[in-house]
Amino acid sequence: MEYESVRKIYHNYSNFYDFLFKQVFFPRQKYAIGEMNIKPGDKVLDVGIGTGLSLLCYPSDCHVTGIDLSASMLEKAREKKDKHKLEHVSLIEMDACDLKFDDDEFDHVIATFVLTVVPDPVKALSEMKRVCKKGNSLVIVNHFMSDNKLVARTEKFTDPFLRKLGWRMNVKLPELLKEANLEADSCIRMKKIDLWSIVFATNTK
Repeated sequence: MEYESVRKIYHNYSNFYDFLFKQVFFPRQKYAIGEMNIKPGDKVLDVGIGTGLSLLCYPSDCHVTGIDLSASMLEKAREKKDKHKLEHVSLIEMDACDLKFDDDEFDHVIATFVLTVVPDPVKALSEMKRVCKKGNSLVIVNHFMSDNKLVARTEKFTDPFLRKLGWRMNVKLPELLKEANLEADSCIRMKKIDLWSIVFATNTK
């Protein structure tokens, strides 16, 4: 996944992204954000905010910064921000693998459906750790390669085709966490058979 390829793919997605993905993505975003224990005044970073599907899930008394590589996706997010008068939200075009924030700037950091899109998932997760305060929450919502050998074989086979649509299938959660030096507190799925995992972790730095 190269940067310009990602930008082009998600520029093309921007006009119908919500129609295609809201029914699947939004319930998982809503659940994950609801479990983050966001307190009044907390600063939250949403990595890969996309069209802003998650914006209405945040309490209005926190400060939300949403970043995304795609200007076209952010345009849709800004429309939602303006429509709903979300004064507590800031939206910035930025690379998840090179966050332009200070160390320990945020109380919570979340990335939904992002780590299989970025060119370097380990770098992106490491950046999330860097800008999140020690002892606070990091949340990932994503598809990860199955532990089932038969399913994993299918995922490997489909990976080259799905990359053309904007995401990869070969990211393994245990390896990602190990390389980023992060331990999961819990990993859940909203359904018994679910393609997406919700991972909660405490940033131990």
